[in-house]
Amino acid sequence: MTVRLPEELDAQLEAIARARHISKHAVIIEAAARFANSESKTDRVLSLADEITERYADTLQRLEDA
Repeated sequence: MTVRLPEELDAQLEAIARARHISKHAVIIEAAARFANSESKTDRVLSLADEITERYADTLQRLEDA
């Protein structure tokens, strides 16, 4: 895969890589993994929220009407 980055972002990644004594490739892999994990957690939380809303719909409606 080839990734073309804006110059400013490329410079930021270069600085991070240099400071951590790793390659830009390693920085991008770590960032992609963090993003994927974050998105996965977001999907699970939204799914659980939907389940809770369905399960307690009557209770939530009563609270809203109170």
